[in-house]
Amino acid sequence: MTPSASASGSRLASKLGLTDRVFAGPRSRRLLKTVEEGMAQVDRALELELRVADSLADATSRYLYDAGGKRVRPMLTLLAAQLGDGATDGVVDAAAALEMTHLGSLYHDDVMDAADKRRGVPSAHEVWGNNIAILTGDLLFSRASQLMARNGERAIQLQADTFERLVLGQMHETVGPQEGDDPVAFSLQVLSDKTGSLIAAAAQSGVIFSNAPEEFAEPLATFGEKAGVAFQLLDDVIDLSADPDETGKVPGTDLRAGVPTMPYLLLGRRTDAASRDLHARIDDGVARIPDGADPGILDGPLGELRDHDATEETLELAHSWSAAAVDALTPLPDGPVRDALTRFAQAVSDRSS
Repeated sequence: MTPSASASGSRLASKLGLTDRVFAGPRSRRLLKTVEEGMAQVDRALELELRVADSLADATSRYLYDAGGKRVRPMLTLLAAQLGDGATDGVVDAAAALEMTHLGSLYHDDVMDAADKRRGVPSAHEVWGNNIAILTGDLLFSRASQLMARNGERAIQLQADTFERLVLGQMHETVGPQEGDDPVAFSLQVLSDKTGSLIAAAAQSGVIFSNAPEEFAEPLATFGEKAGVAFQLLDDVIDLSADPDETGKVPGTDLRAGVPTMPYLLLGRRTDAASRDLHARIDDGVARIPDGADPGILDGPLGELRDHDATEETLELAHSWSAAAVDALTPLPDGPVRDALTRFAQAVSDRSS
């Protein structure tokens, strides 16, 4: 079934509170209706582009899309497009292509992180195995590139540059910081590459393919990257949530898989005895799980980390990146679009409230 405009808006509102928080006020309510109509177009494009003649590939390609998701990137593309001609064919193509790129990256991420769940359902590799999950991600990347290619050389270059940063970000996260690297600064760069680059491309695409003034492209790219880092920092906090319904994953999935999240890294900077002891117990649990230990051995330490000042510091860091994203919007004209983008940055850095 093809989602309607109202269904798209309802999904977005429920996931991020966009109706109340981003599209507040009479002018923004009118903007919401326009963006919802664009989201319906993007959903129709995704429904079409994710269909594959091969029955296995069709099932695997649609799996995570059908499981839901926030559709943050298409929303941002459509918001930025209101600075120009709105949801043109190029804007819809770019929004769909970048969402497909994001989807493809999830298949790969879950294999690398050995994640059991994604979006409240078993991860693709749990259903079909690692090889099929990886190949499905590759197929989605290919489809996204084909879709972007419809809009010329600039679109192809944007997709290629973004994909390169995604890969480099994942590579650097995999090998970890090297001697002399500051772990927190290193992690922020990884977040910029893995998450910020794709959201930056989404915002920039809204300007480029709606024929908006060219001078808005760079500020929107900066805005998107900083909002993306804020978004991911909040995910690091939400990863510790005791409520799997909020995350769609087992609490502490990333840390249990050995992926250092920002609360853990900030905990590592603390020198008091209690913090050092907690850090050591988390390290011990992470080291023992691959050898067959019950992942539940980390339940207690991760609960302590959730309530630790390091997690509160991560929230404050997310808010600072959100504020920097808002500052990047200064060149944009006053009006409902800038207001909505401002609230967007605030919403993605405060999803836990």
